[in-house]
Amino acid sequence: MARVLVVEDEPNIADFIRRGLVYKGYEVDTAASGEDALETARERLPDLVILDLMLPGMDGVEVCRRLRAADDVPIIMLTARDALSDKVEGLEAGADDYVTKPFQFAELLARVRAALRRKEARTDAGVISVGDLTIRPLSREVLRNGREVQLSAREYDLLEYLARHAGQVLSKETLFEKVWGYDFEVESDAVKVYVSYLRKKLNAGGEPDLIHSIRGVGYIVKAH
Repeated sequence: MARVLVVEDEPNIADFIRRGLVYKGYEVDTAASGEDALETARERLPDLVILDLMLPGMDGVEVCRRLRAADDVPIIMLTARDALSDKVEGLEAGADDYVTKPFQFAELLARVRAALRRKEARTDAGVISVGDLTIRPLSREVLRNGREVQLSAREYDLLEYLARHAGQVLSKETLFEKVWGYDFEVESDAVKVYVSYLRKKLNAGGEPDLIHSIRGVGYIVKAH
């Protein structure tokens, strides 16, 4: 189930979009301001963002720039303004698509599906990106902020699995089963140890953590 973040300060429009997407099987978070949108995205990384251009406080263009700096999540700009300069400004800030109000929900849904298909195609093509982290599975190459990161085979396998599920909290049991390939042992600290190895190597250039611990639950990969 894809998670969509709807950033819209008009309650009726936000609820209209939310209800339509939920009916079509999407998980939906909403935010009424740019600041709330960034906080929500940090807590629960979305698969796609529908972003109103005209927001109170921080406008949609600035929100788009900040989201794009942190992750390659698809962004669809949504606004009543239809001037060419506004569209260009949104696209240059990093938006993937642009829908002008008023709109038919069927059109917005089609654009959501197309954007998610393009994102899936990028991943299937062999590149996984989370913020400034780039993983090329075919060559098992890992780059952080353009810097090559040398990993052992087990470190790489763990990082790739976490990155493929970016934004999801994964339990130690799940990681042990999927990466090590056998049942989790309660007394084993292997996951914790290897996460420590990864953090040290990934953050060697002074970068912030990408792998976050969720106490009592497991780990999540997400960009700041």
